[in-house]
Amino acid sequence: MPDGTSKKPSRIQMRNRSLILDAALDVFSAHGYRGATLDQIADAAGLSKPNILYYFSGKEEIHVTLLNQLMETWLDPLVEMDASGDPMTELLGYVQRKLDMARDLPRESRLFAGEILQGAPRMLPHLRADLKPLFNEKCAVIQTWMDEGKLAQVDPRHLVFSIWATTQHYADFDSQVRVLLDDEPHGSAARFLDQMYRSLLAP
Repeated sequence: MPDGTSKKPSRIQMRNRSLILDAALDVFSAHGYRGATLDQIADAAGLSKPNILYYFSGKEEIHVTLLNQLMETWLDPLVEMDASGDPMTELLGYVQRKLDMARDLPRESRLFAGEILQGAPRMLPHLRADLKPLFNEKCAVIQTWMDEGKLAQVDPRHLVFSIWATTQHYADFDSQVRVLLDDEPHGSAARFLDQMYRSLLAP
């Protein structure tokens, strides 16, 4: 507006933005950034391409919006790790939260993985500014627990990487997991990961 003030979006505008972002999440998680098109997003949202471009300047803005929304969600399970808590309980709780995220947010997990596989061209500033300080802080907490004899000595950095790998696998390779397993995968995964990390980390 000429005076520089912004008008509050209407309910329809908010609904349409939400529709577009949800549809885009489907498309990007299935086809990746390069394979996704505005036409696919428009079809998935049930809106016209010009309507999409009314809300977003293009595919990249939609993708960046989704990644920005995802980053806080992605960091939350690690943020919740409490330095004053019982070390084994805190780490196994982190494993479970990451596994829950793989079950509940598989599209988001694949979106994140796709961005990282491309070299994080749109997310690199977030990784440096948000993830790295948190990662360093929590690794220092884990190292302190180990130095105090409360956990077995392993490299905290690679421990966190292994937690990411063993939990996000169930989202990023969901189709393969469901072909290979006859049971509900997340229940048996939770039991196995608890056993594995408990055995690895017991002092």
